[in-house]
Formats: sequence, structure tokens, C-alpha cells
Amino acid sequence: MGQAYSAGLTVTENIILRKERILPLKGTVLVEKGQKVVADDVVAETLLPGKVVPFNLANKLGVTPDQLQKFIKIKAGQEITKETVLAESAGLFGTGLFKTIVHSPVEGEVESVSAVTGQILLREPRVPIQVKAFVDGIITDVIPDEGVVIENKSAYIQGIFGIGDETTGEIKMLASTPDDEIDAGQIDESCRGKIIVAGSFVPYHVIDIAASHGVAAIITGGIDDQDIKKLLGYDIGVAITGHEDVGLTIVCTEGFGKINMARKTFELLKQFDGKKASIHGHTQIRAGVIRPEIIIPLEFEEDELGAAEAGLSYLRIGTNVRVIRQPHFGSILKVTALPEELTKVESETMVRTLEAEFEDGTRICLPRANVEVIES
Repeated sequence: MGQAYSAGLTVTENIILRKERILPLKGTVLVEKGQKVVADDVVAETLLPGKVVPFNLANKLGVTPDQLQKFIKIKAGQEITKETVLAESAGLFGTGLFKTIVHSPVEGEVESVSAVTGQILLREPRVPIQVKAFVDGIITDVIPDEGVVIENKSAYIQGIFGIGDETTGEIKMLASTPDDEIDAGQIDESCRGKIIVAGSFVPYHVIDIAASHGVAAIITGGIDDQDIKKLLGYDIGVAITGHEDVGLTIVCTEGFGKINMARKTFELLKQFDGKKASIHGHTQIRAGVIRPEIIIPLEFEEDELGAAEAGLSYLRIGTNVRVIRQPHFGSILKVTALPEELTKVESETMVRTLEAEFEDGTRICLPRANVEVIES
């Protein structure tokens, strides 16, 4: 029998992790191969071109485009400030009386000058972009002018959905059990800069209080999709998330609604209570799946690195899976059998199924497409 491959996510207390940290366009790499870095270290930087501002200089000066060259004071590529004179007329009958002086409306540089239209293009100052390491580790490869590859050993958790960009902080357990729902009274100044663990659910008012107290991130089993809409002011849809400016990062480990956090995930977070972690909410559910991540760096020796990348997830007897469709959405099961024959389901479709059991020993049969593997 061939392997039965399935979508999967990873929850493990020990993995060799490999992260590429790449600039959006070519720039300067600031570290060397073999160098140790921590999450907040800047590993590469570049300058993004500033915004282009069209400016009708001939019109402002009160001359025709073909006359502009006689009065212009700047040239393409020149740096400018708001004090820079772009052009200056000779005044009445060339006497200097009633002359017109045009200053730059922005700071930056001159992109181009057109004698045909009388317009110039000004470019606002370049925007510095820095790429941080995001995780503690060792630089194992340098991509000249573009970025680096960082490796480390970590405890590692992939979530189902998230919002908010990359951040770091200490893990702080506020929930006492996987089915716990924290309240706003548990969040105080001791949570500032921390990654708080909220159990099965986190409502909008708790998120709001957390953001006001400077919480770095929230890890929760589930969240109400309407609370996400309220938080953002719009529906997420199927777009990639992770760059929302909502004051903190949120990672859901199970899905939408009130869903108990998987016990293995909860116990793993509890094991590292008080430890530093890196977290982001980047999520993409279409082709090229991207999942939110929680990365807790561990001590390691350099000779432990260089492990092969993980392959495809596959089903087998004893595999832990999560149900991703109703009626058992979010439930964690253990695979007990993988029948080879096709089975007719309610839709009259013939599909491959699996048999699995809950923690209490109850067994069910469901389509293999309705589960994802939880790798460990």
C-alpha cells in the first residue's frame, strides 16, 4: 500500500528549524556565515524608493514648457529640501521686479525633468527597511545582497489562523486548562511585552484590554470571526494576513469559535512558561500555504544543525489528526484504521475514509479529506 498523504501542521518540542530572512529588494547583508544572532538583531537592510510626486513646474512659474529650461535651477538626480529653489523667473522686463520663485513642495530628490510637458517628477526620501533575525540561531548561509539563512533548534507550534506581524516576548500562561477562557481582569502590567496563552477562546473586549496593556501576542484555541472583523474593520476573506496594525499579534491554534486548545499544544506552551518565543500571525490558505508560527529557541550544539527538511505529512495508524470540517470540527483524534476500499458518504460520493478514536475511546469513521495531520 502507498503512503496516504494529507495536509498537516507541526506541534513539537524539538525540531531543527531553518528560516530564510530576505530583503524585498537588493541591499546590504550585515552578518557573516557562522555568526550567532538573536531575534532582534538586524541581519540585512536596504532603502525602498520613496513616493513619486508629479509637479507642474512650468505652470507654477507661469511660462510655457519650452521656456522652462531658461529658468530651471535643478537637474535630475539632485537632492532637494523644501528650501530648494526649483525655478526662478527673470522678473518684469528682466529687471528682477515681480520675479517668481518656486520652491520644492517635498524633500527628496529630482527624478526627471520634462521640457515637453513642463512637469518634473520629485521623489520623496528613500524608506529604510531592516530585516531582523526574528529567531535566535546561527547564520548558516549568506545570500549576497539579499539576505541570510538562520538555523536553530526549537520547540515549534504551527497555528491554524493568525493576524499581526512578527514579534517576540516571554510566554505567560494565563489559562490554567486547555478549555479555560480568560477574562479581562487577568491582564495587567505584568503582561506588558508578553505572549499570553488564553486557552479555548479570547473575546473582543479581552483583546482590546490586552492591546492597551502592551501585550505582544495572544495564543488562543479559538476566536470569533466577527471579533476579527470588529478588530480590523473589514472581513479577512482569503487574503494573506500578518501585516495588520492592531497593536498585537494573535495566533489561533484550533480555529474559529470556542474550541479547546489541543492538550498537547497547551502542555507544550505550559512547559515553556516564562521562556522567550518568536511568533507571527502570517496566514495564507490558498496555494503556497503559510501558517502562523510559535518558535521557542532551545540550547543546541552547532553539529546538531543541518537536518533534512521535513517531507510531506502522511496518515498512518497511531497518527494524531485534527478534524477540519463539521460536525467534529477542531476535535483531536488518533487514527486506528485506514481502510483501502472506497466508502460512500452522505453526498453519495465514493471516498477514502479513516477510522479514529477520541480520548474517551469513542470511535468514528470519516473522510480522509476532513482531517489534517498533527506532526510531532
